[in-house]
Amino acid sequence: MKRKLSFSYASFGVSTPFDPSFALVTSPLPFLPPSVLGAVRALLAVYTLLAIIVILGFDAAVYDSGPSYLSYFTSLSYIGLCAYFWASGVQTIAFARTVRDLRSVQDDTSADQRGQKETGRDVRVEHVETERRICYPLQKWPRPLQLMHVLLYTSIVVYPIIVTIVFWALLSSPQTLEGTFNAWSNISRHILNSVFAIFEITCTNVSPPPWSHLGPVFIVLALYLGVAYITRATQGFYTYSFLDPGSHPGLVAAYVFGIAVGYCIVFAVVKGVITLRCWLSRRRWGSEADTGRPGEPEALDEWEEV
Repeated sequence: MKRKLSFSYASFGVSTPFDPSFALVTSPLPFLPPSVLGAVRALLAVYTLLAIIVILGFDAAVYDSGPSYLSYFTSLSYIGLCAYFWASGVQTIAFARTVRDLRSVQDDTSADQRGQKETGRDVRVEHVETERRICYPLQKWPRPLQLMHVLLYTSIVVYPIIVTIVFWALLSSPQTLEGTFNAWSNISRHILNSVFAIFEITCTNVSPPPWSHLGPVFIVLALYLGVAYITRATQGFYTYSFLDPGSHPGLVAAYVFGIAVGYCIVFAVVKGVITLRCWLSRRRWGSEADTGRPGEPEALDEWEEV
């Protein structure tokens, strides 16, 4: 009898129920309640989208290089960053609105029940009912979409750091920051991209990416080699000079191997930093079971304060 291979969503960070502690839409920092976190993510979404539009438009109009925009890993990873901030921003704002609306309902209910005696069982039932009603849209969506979201998160905390390191170590030149547009473009895509990633790493409650993400996120990075050589075949140039085999094909292999090793190191470091942040948060705010539980009235009070 053939043994069927089973795909475990849980092994890829998609639990059942999905994100019960609301880690994807909250922050351990007291000055970043869901409403503020959602606003920050939305602001970054707008900025990255405007950067993509302006840079693409400038490349097409001035340099006549619009058709090759998607041939660069920098552009593809930046689009992923933009997509993540739009997705996470919408989810966080939706969650903040749910918390606010339920807080309003709780206040009205408390006012109506003022002067009435409640039993401990009544209070517990009310808390459980409130917790069940608090959610954000992604928690109700199909599991493949939940998996795509957590994989997208892993990619946007790893790829930007790799892009920044490779660009400033191998590709930058004295002309990189010459001119207003070049300076802004390179700062946005090769410095701020990592700043945005570090914000997600350090200022949110998102759990460390599981080791199972190491393979899928690396496969996407490896598949980019195909894009680079397709670009060479169709448009006649190498997107990155270190991919040109020339007379030293072994050097290209060394660069590719180095980036692969660097990817694994960056992934491990990011995972370690997020794990440290989670540990510090639990130590500062209490046990993991007590943090990120917006169904509790105390948490509602804390997260609504700015």
